[in-house]
Amino acid sequence: MAAKDRDDWCALTGKVGRGGGSGGWMGGDVHAIAGGVVAEPVRVRRLTDQEGRKLLQIMRRGGTSSVCYRRATMLLASAGGNRVPVIAKLVQADEDTVRDVIHRFNEIGLACLDPRWAGGRPRLLKPDDEDFVVQTATIRPAKLGQPFTRWSLRKLAAYLRRVHGRVIWIGREALRCLLARRGVTFQRTKTWKESPDPERDAKLDRSEEVLERFPDRVFAFNEFGPLGIRLTAGSRWAEQGRPERHPATYHRTHGVRYFHGCYSIGDDTLWGVNRRKKGAANTLAALKSIRAARPDGAPIYVILDNLSAHKGADIRRWAKMNKVKL
Repeated sequence: MAAKDRDDWCALTGKVGRGGGSGGWMGGDVHAIAGGVVAEPVRVRRLTDQEGRKLLQIMRRGGTSSVCYRRATMLLASAGGNRVPVIAKLVQADEDTVRDVIHRFNEIGLACLDPRWAGGRPRLLKPDDEDFVVQTATIRPAKLGQPFTRWSLRKLAAYLRRVHGRVIWIGREALRCLLARRGVTFQRTKTWKESPDPERDAKLDRSEEVLERFPDRVFAFNEFGPLGIRLTAGSRWAEQGRPERHPATYHRTHGVRYFHGCYSIGDDTLWGVNRRKKGAANTLAALKSIRAARPDGAPIYVILDNLSAHKGADIRRWAKMNKVKL
């Protein structure tokens, strides 16, 4: 080893190299233990020139990871003849940690600078197993022949352990973490409505077209109901603890009403009337009020749903005669 590198090692480790013995200049003291057996202190083996240069490079540049830097410090300090307790104080580490690093270096060399710590026990589930768990969790239990309506973690884990041809052993906590990691949460079911009309997309395209081209001549019509007359809580002066009470209306003795509403897109105006029931006659009356809002005779466009009361023969005949596009 070059004299300059040896001097740098001594400067870094604070020790003066000592020659002699199989350990060369990095030797150490020996001591006697009970039974008369002599044991040597834990220390690194003789460094090669390449190993010495690499450790010095790590120490001088300091641009590597803190783990690699501390381990290089331990090895250089041990190579300088420092004992394990002194090295432990130098790097603020446990003595057993220093011994483990030195032993590891003596076994595999500089590869010990990167411990390659694992993230725990090897995973027991493969990616396709995880996909199967997530897929199972998002399927209704009844579709899989189970006598309940929703999964719990316990029921799902028990089902996965007895799936024919694919047994998956997973605990409840691991199952919860897996579902959370894959974005599957326990939620309330919600309802939705989809139009069965095969021309739905074409009609939507037509509605968007007229909204963009003729916003002042586009109207919307629909019924809202059934509406029931119901009392709402008010306020008044009364004796303490004796508020005025009104009976609840459990029975609709006077029937219900439907609000037939018309809306002008261009004017941002809503109007309408309450009717006892839905029907073609009431729809035609609402369409006539829309036509009256634009008495100039030019075409108007009315957006409405596919209720049978909206597309009767009388309504279509009137709409054609009065230039109303439904």
